[in-house]
Amino acid sequence: VEGILVLWDQGLRDRFDLKVFVDTPADLRFIRRLQRDVVERGRTQESIVNQYLATVRPSHESFIEPSRAHADVIVPEGGLNRPAMDVLLARVRELTAG
Repeated sequence: VEGILVLWDQGLRDRFDLKVFVDTPADLRFIRRLQRDVVERGRTQESIVNQYLATVRPSHESFIEPSRAHADVIVPEGGLNRPAMDVLLARVRELTAG
């Protein structure tokens, strides 16, 4: 199961064998959102920035960032952290092997 709010709900958390928080830098998250929304959704940069400042960033700070406290593993630098991803993959293989 994956998603930005998955660690927020205790009922879900209690069902997981391994809880991972992928900590991607805010600048990178914003750039990805900007590129995606311009290309895939046809939005203007101004509308994306306004939405980010008004709702996305405050929601991240209120809900997503605090959920990191419930993670068993925090992966710094997101998927770009190859050593962390290798360790995580090994653990997932252990959990699913038997």
